[in-house]
Amino acid sequence: MSEISLETIRHSAAHIMAAAVQKIYPDAKFDIGPATEGGFYYDFDMEHRLVAEDLKEIEKAMKKIIGRKLPFERFECSRAEAQEMLKDQKYKLERLADIPEGEAISFYRLGDFVDLCRGPHVEHSGVVGAIKLTNVAGSYFRGDENNPMLQRIYGTAFATEQELKDHLRQMEEAAKRDHRKLGTELDLFGFSDCVGPGLLLWHPKGALIRHLMETFWKDEHYKNGYELLYTPHIGQSNLWETSGHLNFYREGMYAAMQIDEKDYYVKPMNCPFHIEVYRSRLRSYRELPLRWAELGTVYRYEKSGSLHGLMRVRGFTQDDSHIICTPESIEEEIAEVLRFSLAINRAFGFTDIKAYLSTRPEKAVGEPERWEKAIVSLRKAVEKCGLDCDVDEGGGAFYGPKIDLKLRDAIGREWQTTTIQFDFNLPERFDMTYIGEDGKKHRPFMVHRALLGSLERFFGILVEHYAGAFPMWLAPEQARILPVSDKQIALAKEYCKTLRSQGFRVGVDEQAAGLGAKIRAARQDRVPYLLVLGEKEAENGTLAVRNRRDGELGEMDLTKLAEKMKEAVDNREIW
Repeated sequence: MSEISLETIRHSAAHIMAAAVQKIYPDAKFDIGPATEGGFYYDFDMEHRLVAEDLKEIEKAMKKIIGRKLPFERFECSRAEAQEMLKDQKYKLERLADIPEGEAISFYRLGDFVDLCRGPHVEHSGVVGAIKLTNVAGSYFRGDENNPMLQRIYGTAFATEQELKDHLRQMEEAAKRDHRKLGTELDLFGFSDCVGPGLLLWHPKGALIRHLMETFWKDEHYKNGYELLYTPHIGQSNLWETSGHLNFYREGMYAAMQIDEKDYYVKPMNCPFHIEVYRSRLRSYRELPLRWAELGTVYRYEKSGSLHGLMRVRGFTQDDSHIICTPESIEEEIAEVLRFSLAINRAFGFTDIKAYLSTRPEKAVGEPERWEKAIVSLRKAVEKCGLDCDVDEGGGAFYGPKIDLKLRDAIGREWQTTTIQFDFNLPERFDMTYIGEDGKKHRPFMVHRALLGSLERFFGILVEHYAGAFPMWLAPEQARILPVSDKQIALAKEYCKTLRSQGFRVGVDEQAAGLGAKIRAARQDRVPYLLVLGEKEAENGTLAVRNRRDGELGEMDLTKLAEKMKEAVDNREIW
């Protein structure tokens, strides 16, 4: 069992689900049913509109198929034979047309169900140990909104029932932490139909956290030898023609706007602007390396069906950076950028981090020697940092190898954030050069680097990682004073003013409610420090202090309280 990949189990489960659907709904037309990172799905076209109750019946039929231990039988046939077999399945016929001439056309039989498929699959249905159908959603054929809408059934599968139970518990916890739900409850951000889908509105509390993130990010970049740039949101068409975006990325860009009879595009990337700064004058090897960073907002057309809260939006701010250096210094620069990336991610509370290295594909631009030097520098940097690393041989982009960092959150999910990407394409397209020690022109190395990925997506990850209970240094409201009665409100405001003057974010609960209600409200808002002010505390010049980590801390005067709060902020304590 250990030799069978989870992906194979899940792909087989998708076929089992399709077989069950065929039995229950004989009129169904089938598209595809792949394995995914979290499970599997299959797309169907049928007259019956599926609802949650239908999934129970389908799941019951699947378990019967699993219990029968039906073999997965592979066979090949000619294109003409395949067309005859699929004559009543229009979506499958289109998929068949995608198979190049000369390539084997293979099917898998599972009982009465036969599917066009490359495989692989498990030996028999009984190997798929535990399954669960989770939901049904709409999905356009081939992801094109101009095509018919199909019904997509999602599910998951594991080798054992225990693994499935653990996964379902994680899903339940993930639902509680869903950043879209918490974003509304905590009034952090929102979207508006009037503004448009995928375009985020930061509310005051969320905007404050973003400000704290940006301030920390900028300060750390200056400390680590970076310089900051600011670039426009739009650029002339010739910029995007030179970069290649209009040829290779046009479908992800918004329509041109006419200014002075010239076409301008809102930017999907920041890199061409940084290159133009570099090209503003002749550069010497003595100036390199250059480390330029920008919190640059970009705009990309994402299909409406793919939008998902903060995780996939149409306008977002990349924490972008470009390192331009000589071939001789590239190894040192990569080691430093990886160290810096890890330090930033760890400062936000992520300690379980894994690297993924993608190397040279068969078709690539740039000299092989440069590729080899780049890959060696990436490997050495990962080894020096002592990171676990998976290598995807030949999986790099055509323009350069890269390292991705994935963080594991509080409930065990992986999130990809940092990317360190070599680029041998743009320096050639923009003819980037520097004058070397020999007085001749040379081509620099260029590295794209994003630490957090985008502020929006990283913020969504933070919300879910902390379940909305941000650490002290990021909490929009670090402490709330709770007057027991109206008599203490004036003094509470004085205390609040004093703490705010020391840089703390403090509020006063003035609502006409009992202390219990005020405590519940502060906890629902995930405020780290609750400061009760009653008659006794007013007489003693103190506050009754409790915090999220330690509970009751007893009475403290403002000086002692400020010291304790400052320690948690300065050390970026995670609790």
